Amino acid sequence: MARGNSRSWASNSQAGSGKTDLIVKTVALTKETQLPFGRTLRTAALATAVATLASSAALAQKKYDTGASDTEIKIGNIMPYSGPASAYGIIGKTEEAYFKMINDKGGINGRKIVYVTYDDGYSPPKAVEQVRKLVESDEVLAVFNPLGTPSNTAIQKYLNAKKIPQLFVATGATKWNDPKNFPWTMGWQPSYQSEAQIYAKWLMKEKPDAKVAILYQNDDFGKDYLKGTKDGFGAKAASAIIMEESYEVSEPSIDGHIVKIKAANPDVLLIYTTPKFGAQTIKKTAELGWKPLQIITNVSSSVGSVMKPAGFEAAQGVLSATYAKDGSDPRWNDDAGMKKWIAFLDKYMPGVDKTDSSVVYGYGAAQTLVKALEQCGDDLTRANLMKQAASLKDFEPDTLLPGIKINTGPTDFAPISQLQMQRFKGEKWEQFGDIMSGDVAPE
Repeated sequence: MARGNSRSWASNSQAGSGKTDLIVKTVALTKETQLPFGRTLRTAALATAVATLASSAALAQKKYDTGASDTEIKIGNIMPYSGPASAYGIIGKTEEAYFKMINDKGGINGRKIVYVTYDDGYSPPKAVEQVRKLVESDEVLAVFNPLGTPSNTAIQKYLNAKKIPQLFVATGATKWNDPKNFPWTMGWQPSYQSEAQIYAKWLMKEKPDAKVAILYQNDDFGKDYLKGTKDGFGAKAASAIIMEESYEVSEPSIDGHIVKIKAANPDVLLIYTTPKFGAQTIKKTAELGWKPLQIITNVSSSVGSVMKPAGFEAAQGVLSATYAKDGSDPRWNDDAGMKKWIAFLDKYMPGVDKTDSSVVYGYGAAQTLVKALEQCGDDLTRANLMKQAASLKDFEPDTLLPGIKINTGPTDFAPISQLQMQRFKGEKWEQFGDIMSGDVAPE
């Protein structure tokens, strides 16, 4: 994990630099003006005025908040490198490697990214502690892609009160798209409610008489999926959903919950879990010899960290939805964007598991931040960073599915809003059907 050194930011040295340029330009112009005394004074005065205006304009163009300077942009992050959601830790490592690649290419408008990332163990109290450290000790410009609905919920009010960007958060909770009440918080991936609505709509069309059971994590993450499902079913929710079973993220195993759900005899199981529990569910279902139609969250659809541990045989026919390309799918071998992704991995993350969708995710999120920072130019204030993040138009990161683009606006803090259904077959996902959107609108 990278940790940037504390340093004094360069606003004073910039002013000094401008003043030095002013003196040099004035003296040079005066020496070159071999004219009568009065004329020389007027020329020197004019030169001084011109140089002063030029220097002032240069200084006015460069604006910095704490965490940015002529040479650096300090970005903070928290990730669960340990704990029940540690499978996501590779996202932070991918982002760190991506920023190293950007720095090796000269940085962003000549500035190097200093990436400071800490482990919060997927614990809200720890998340608060680590984010306070990033803001008050490390003095970062922004907190980028902090992971997890519980952790982001815990830090949202603090960062908004401090007017520090909580940017492109790594969670699909709908509440990140609330610019009116939380103007410093923005999501990145499709919202969980939109995703759940898509599953409900697909079921109503393809399996209108389905008896649905929902397994969900008992926190904001799971409850967002639960709400989206009910909204998607609409008036039919009461009859279609025959069981709602929650589990705690602190539980070592959820096998008992699977046995309980099986007893209710649903023919569809919606698996609204994080990766560890998603793998457990698919594996236990197979062990019980039970074969309902299973639909698993996008965030738990990684081939490497979920489907493979669950067992490829057990995972056959499982459904999900996606917005990103699958790094393990050979159909992307000739894709221009994925060629860049593979070249990046070969150089900066050799040996990494290309089947882990979190590696695709981290690359896409980091690429989006770099785009917003590039648009900032020399105005690296927190307010301008949020303004640029809310001004992305038809941006296509290398790793998104064709046709899915990032668009944001002052009242739309949901960068990605589209998904496509997919089915697990063999050892990879196969997309099918049209690209779809849920009905969750900005608040």
